[in-house]
Amino acid sequence: MLNSTILSYITFVYFGVFFLYLLMMLFAREILGRAATYVLIAGFAGHTVAITIRWVESYMLGIGHAPFSNLYESLIFFAWTIVLLYLIVEWRTKNRTMGAFVSPLAFLAMAYASFSPNINSSIQPLIPALKSNWLISHVITCFFGYAAFGLSFGLSLMYLIKRLDREGRGNIFLRLIPNPVILDELNYQMVVIGFLMLTLGIITGSVWAHSAWGSYWSWDPKETWSLITWLIYASVLHSRLVRGWKGKKIAVLCFVGFACVMFTYFGVNYLAGLHSYAKS
Repeated sequence: MLNSTILSYITFVYFGVFFLYLLMMLFAREILGRAATYVLIAGFAGHTVAITIRWVESYMLGIGHAPFSNLYESLIFFAWTIVLLYLIVEWRTKNRTMGAFVSPLAFLAMAYASFSPNINSSIQPLIPALKSNWLISHVITCFFGYAAFGLSFGLSLMYLIKRLDREGRGNIFLRLIPNPVILDELNYQMVVIGFLMLTLGIITGSVWAHSAWGSYWSWDPKETWSLITWLIYASVLHSRLVRGWKGKKIAVLCFVGFACVMFTYFGVNYLAGLHSYAKS
């Protein structure tokens, strides 16, 4: 299909973007950073077009639905949300260094979706449980939450690396990373965004579950791990606002939280439950 072909090429575009951001960090050449941003914008535009084409093609096949219904489509959308959120942050902060830490997440999601032999990229009809108007709102809120947590992971990694250069005398790579105070504040903002979006995702999912399965909460593995992830990021916010934690402690908690995000997304697909369709 045309959309799958375009998305396969976008995978290589995102790898090229990561390479350009990395070269910018290694050689301190602003022109490389600008090139990376322009290529990323072009890749994001192509990514958006491919998702739109896939959506239209599903209607042409007579099984029209939003392209969020299986693991392939969710990975493609996950990468899209990461790139969109990163571009907004880069535009607001006027700093491109985060691109070297965040773009690999988009690339890896696209690569796994496009080249894994275990993932079917064909457009498939919705199973009965997914035939709901709640599909779009639930998926969008959850994945924007995941994307924000992905950026938080990148910022936490940047913070810990920057600590290696406390006196500001390190190599060019370390000196280009923003001040730890700025990274810590940005990390907090990403956690807040992700927490709010995940909260909305859990709420919309519960309402959807009641209409589909007759129960707001069934302790399904996906539901359980979503709650665990929510509690971990709630503890991040609590530790920051009430206990005054900052810096390294928050960064470590964010690592734990993102590990839970990844298990919620991938790990539970190997567990029996109501969300078993996610691996198809």
